[in-house]
Order: sequence, then C-alpha cells, then structure tokens
Amino acid sequence: MDNRKYLPLIIVTAIVLIVLLTISNSIIYKVKSGERAVIFNTLTGELDKSNIIGPGFHAKVPWSDAYIYDVTENQIEETMDVLDKNGLNINVDITVRFHPVYDSIGEIYETFRLDYIRRLVIPEVRSTVRQVMGRYTAEEIYSTKRPEVEGSIKTETDAILGAPGNNIEMRALLIRSIKLPEQIRLAIENKLKQEQEALAYQFRLDKEKSEAERKRIAAEGEAVANKIINSSLTDELLKMRGIEATIDISTSANSKVIVIGSGKEGLPLILGGN
Repeated sequence: MDNRKYLPLIIVTAIVLIVLLTISNSIIYKVKSGERAVIFNTLTGELDKSNIIGPGFHAKVPWSDAYIYDVTENQIEETMDVLDKNGLNINVDITVRFHPVYDSIGEIYETFRLDYIRRLVIPEVRSTVRQVMGRYTAEEIYSTKRPEVEGSIKTETDAILGAPGNNIEMRALLIRSIKLPEQIRLAIENKLKQEQEALAYQFRLDKEKSEAERKRIAAEGEAVANKIINSSLTDELLKMRGIEATIDISTSANSKVIVIGSGKEGLPLILGGN
C-alpha cells in the first residue's frame, strides 16, 4: 500500500497541531494555589490592576502577558551592624515574615515588578532597624528593653510596608540574636548581676523591717490593753468581784473553809476545800 498519498495530510495535520499548541500556550495559563496573576496588554501597554486572577486554568488573548505572583508567606533573615544611641557598634540578626496583599499585586508589580523583596522589603527593614536601635543604648537593646525595641521595629516596619503603594503585610519580626563587643557585654552582665544582688538584699531588709514593725505594733497593742485593764481594776471593783466569787464558791457542793475579812483589802480568804 502506497502511503505517499497520505504524506500531505500528515504534514498538514502536524502543522495544525503545532499551531494549536503554540496558540494554546499563548492563551491558556495556570495559576497555582498560593499564587495570583495580573494581565498586561502588550498592545495598549496597560496593566489591568483591578482584575486579580486566582488559582486555576485561565484564558487570555495572545497579545497579553500574565504575570504570576507568589503570595504565600515569605521570610528573610538579615544580619547587620547598627549603632546604638551612644555610637556603639552592635551586630544583630533579624527575621521578618511577610506576604503581598493579595488584591494589590497589580500595584506592587507596577512599582516593583516581581522583585519587591529586594527593592522594597529588605531596604525598609534595614532602615527601620537602624533608626529604632539608634534610639536606645546597648544595655537597653541587650537586656532591659529588648521586647520594646523588637515591638517598635515591627510596628514601624509594618507601617511602612503596609502603606498605600507598598501593600506588603508583615506577619512577624523577630530579633534572633544581639552581639556586643565582648568587653561591653561582660560589663553589662556584671552590672545586671550587681543590680539583682542589690534588689535581693533590699528585699531582705524590707522583710526584716516589716517584721520588726509588726512586732512593735503588737507590743504597743498589748501594752495599751494592759494599761486599760489596770486602770479599770479599782478597789471597789476588786471587792465586788471577790464577793461574787465567794458567793459562787459557797453554793458549790465541795467543802471549803472561808475566812471573812482575812484576805487582802478585807476580801474573803479561801483556805481549802475538797
């Protein structure tokens, strides 16, 4: 069987398939999970910033380009040297986690293209770290105000990256480590140790003073009570209480000897009983 008569048909079919594949590659595109796309019209030179395309297969005209953005959370780690309030050099390691605002990737692309991390995030993070740490001393950054420093850097960086035109949402900023010159670090740690010892000593003093004050107040209260009791024990009261006691004893079932008028100040004297 002569297959040569089918050769033109085979050639035409191959050409059609190639054309279809070429066309499909230019009009069909896929946006993966964690991605967003924005369309740029190469004929008009316009970027369709308002139409943000989500995950899935999509079609476009052949003379348009689809720019696909990764909108998942990114992380950068920066190691940098900064100066404290007094001009002391500090080495600090910073971690920043962030992602583009999903519905604003058109504006991000228009300003920074696909390189927004290098052109926007890293410079702004570095600038803010230097500005914030320049407002504190090395001791504050290293120990007493580290959470405050970290919070200030995050707040100020977030305000800049999230501003209109930048459209980056920062999720977290962490200071991984702070390195000071060894001599300065040892001096700060020694100072902190002395402060802790002084606080412990002051606590013991305050506790002892508190206990002494408690005992003084208790003693004064007891003295006042005794004074009140002593001032109330008049001769007439004692005689009356003695008579009352004598009456109670005389009515009891036990035998006893009571000498009337023989006690001190004429009170009854009880000699004995069963």
